[in-house]
Amino acid sequence: GGLAALALVAVTAVWGSTFVLIKDLVATLPVTDFLAVRFVIAAAVLLAVFWRQVRALGHQQVARGVVLGVVYGLAQILQTAGLARSSAAVSGFVTGMYVVLTPILAAVLLRQRTPRTVWVAVVLSTAGLGLLALQGFSVGSGELLVLASAALYALHIVGLGRWSVPADALGLSALQMGTIAVVCMLGALPGGVALPQGPGQWAGVLYTALAAGALALVLQTWAQGHLSATRAAVIMTMEPVFAAAFAVGLGGEHLTLRMLAGGVLVLAAMYVVELRPAREPPTEPLPVP
Repeated sequence: GGLAALALVAVTAVWGSTFVLIKDLVATLPVTDFLAVRFVIAAAVLLAVFWRQVRALGHQQVARGVVLGVVYGLAQILQTAGLARSSAAVSGFVTGMYVVLTPILAAVLLRQRTPRTVWVAVVLSTAGLGLLALQGFSVGSGELLVLASAALYALHIVGLGRWSVPADALGLSALQMGTIAVVCMLGALPGGVALPQGPGQWAGVLYTALAAGALALVLQTWAQGHLSATRAAVIMTMEPVFAAAFAVGLGGEHLTLRMLAGGVLVLAAMYVVELRPAREPPTEPLPVP
């Protein structure tokens, strides 16, 4: 569990590093075009490297990989479209609402009981997210799109927690990525696909494709074979903490007391969730009827 938690923290660090980048990229590149190019590159790499593992998946895992990919692809499109219509900070907070939605969905869909300490962690991380992100909060169309994406991310986390087994992680990641690429291509095709211009934009797209796309999905899929969905969701709220850290370090933003307090609350949530497992039966993927 410890190594899986570390892998997820690494994933959130990489995601956090892309916020400033993506905001700049979608200022000049249409959202769906950016996503299509990003995920087609990521899919090409993963499918080329792990083709044998994809071929080894059974019919049931193939179907699941496609479902997970469609859910994740739609979440990406909604989130990025919402990001274009709202401030990065507010949409970062609303995206983070998957931490609340994951245990609710796990309870409803899988009839999983979420222990009290985990709810404490959910409340702490939500409060931390609020401090990190919110100055004022008005709900416009952008925020609603991002909220819909958060619900889909939660569904993806619950599905991955239920269906991922470490042995299938590589094949399942590659298949999901192929599906995500198809979903994003379909979203981009109506207006034609604009390609990134110049070495700067290409470098940004390649980084988000390979590090925040291919590598991150492999690590997440593997880690979620070892962790319960809700624990994974709480660990993943580290993303805005890293996003704030990178914004201060590279984006020239000022470190504020609020950022500090928000980061501390999210870290506290992670601490609560990581201390508990000592007393928790291991979360084996449940046999699916």
